[in-house]
Amino acid sequence: MNISGEMIIGHQILRGGAGAVRAYDPAKKQDLEPEFGLATPADLARACELADAAVEPYRALPLEQRARFLETIAQRILDLGPTLIERASQESGLPAARLEGERGRTVNQLRLFAKVVRDGHFLEATLDSALPERTPPRPDLRMRKIPLGAVAVFGASNFPLAFSVAGGDTASSLAAGCPVVVKAHNAHLGTSELVGKAVLQAALECGMPEGVFSLLIGEGNQIGGDLVSHPAIRAVGFTGSRAGGLALSQIAAKRKEPIPVYAEMSSINPVYLLPGALEAGGAKLAGAFVDSLTLGVGQFCTNPGLVIGLAGPQFDAFRDAAAAALQLKPAGTMLTAGIHQAYDNAIGKRAGVGGVQLVANGSQEGPGCAARAALYQCDAATFLANPALEEEIFGPVSLMIACRNEDEILAVTRHLEGQLTATVHAVDSDHALAGALLPLLERKVGRILFNGFPTGVEVSYAMVHGGPFPATSDARSTSVGATAIERFLRPVCYQDVPAGLLPDALKDGNPLGLVRLVDGEVKLA
Repeated sequence: MNISGEMIIGHQILRGGAGAVRAYDPAKKQDLEPEFGLATPADLARACELADAAVEPYRALPLEQRARFLETIAQRILDLGPTLIERASQESGLPAARLEGERGRTVNQLRLFAKVVRDGHFLEATLDSALPERTPPRPDLRMRKIPLGAVAVFGASNFPLAFSVAGGDTASSLAAGCPVVVKAHNAHLGTSELVGKAVLQAALECGMPEGVFSLLIGEGNQIGGDLVSHPAIRAVGFTGSRAGGLALSQIAAKRKEPIPVYAEMSSINPVYLLPGALEAGGAKLAGAFVDSLTLGVGQFCTNPGLVIGLAGPQFDAFRDAAAAALQLKPAGTMLTAGIHQAYDNAIGKRAGVGGVQLVANGSQEGPGCAARAALYQCDAATFLANPALEEEIFGPVSLMIACRNEDEILAVTRHLEGQLTATVHAVDSDHALAGALLPLLERKVGRILFNGFPTGVEVSYAMVHGGPFPATSDARSTSVGATAIERFLRPVCYQDVPAGLLPDALKDGNPLGLVRLVDGEVKLA
């Protein structure tokens, strides 16, 4: 499959006429061929209108056909073979092995959502029988969930596959029955085109209505604002900066008909090193921490950007071991020139904060947009007094906080903003302190880990990749895992609707074979 610089609107592959832009190789610091045409306002409007027109025919399709569509997308992505990996590596600076793993994750989440669709549990079919003899009488009440409508998805810079054109937001939207209009991220335009054409191929093979998927290319903030503002769009999926997520949320809130924006934005993912765990294996923990910190040049939303523990010899020993390990880590190429510049600027500001000491840097910078890792330390009072220390720095940097006592650990925890994750390293002797931390962390984060590191996000039924603001714009949701589908659904109740007009999910006899809640009891098909 060739990269031609085109985008996709419905079933049409075309070149935008509003100017042109090229992808960029951050390792070689050079533009890539070909030029990509930018979407005109008419292109955007056409994509949204087609998506709106596809809402009813798409959601009316049998669940099995929807599930096969998701599985076919997965297979067509695999069919792209090394071409996809090579282009994604050029555009991101990420190694082939990392991208092959990300492709596997992308395919697996599409297949997971195919299973979710087939199971039908997401419909939450619920029946309350009529009670005509009761005073007052109860009518026949039945409920199911239906798709919100067309969804705008924004590709993410740091995951050119798993959080982009056919990533988690697209997969969960399509699984819910929502057509999707994707705005490609300019950091990986060729990758986006390849995946977009794979989705289109799957849509044609599976008999999907035109408009179930479109891929737009645009430059600057205008196209994003126009997409969120379009009346056909009913929800938004976004992964990126806090500024970007808040801007889209404000646009969505000011619409004549406001819509939800599910934005994953900012997190520094605290790691707690409790005394017993440090005594049992602090040096080993230090090496694993540095590996997590520098994975993907620190460009993960779950990067461990904060380390919290009790000041003393054990915490100092961990610091020294982490410093030694970090100094051996080579500089790595960041995703874009802009991200690299922002990282350098943020590191410069961090070094200038009073009371913050540099512990160690990684090895010297390499060619291209390469960044050195950095580790800093301060005490709890300095952290609590400087809001800037809680701001996310997108890259391989972390701050150690040395607390005088357990009360300071709890005070720092209460002070923290919302986070995607928190990690606690503890052994049996630490359980009293861990028990005091847990209820605080439940209010602060979406995922609590023990004795691990947060940079792996499993795609599964129980996973939560979300959290209180500013980790996300809606703490009730997750962008990874089976329950991500719930973002794009809403409940509808049917009262005394004639049997012949009821949707299949709610009919007597259960023709879809669903697990349903009937008069408060779970009934198997």
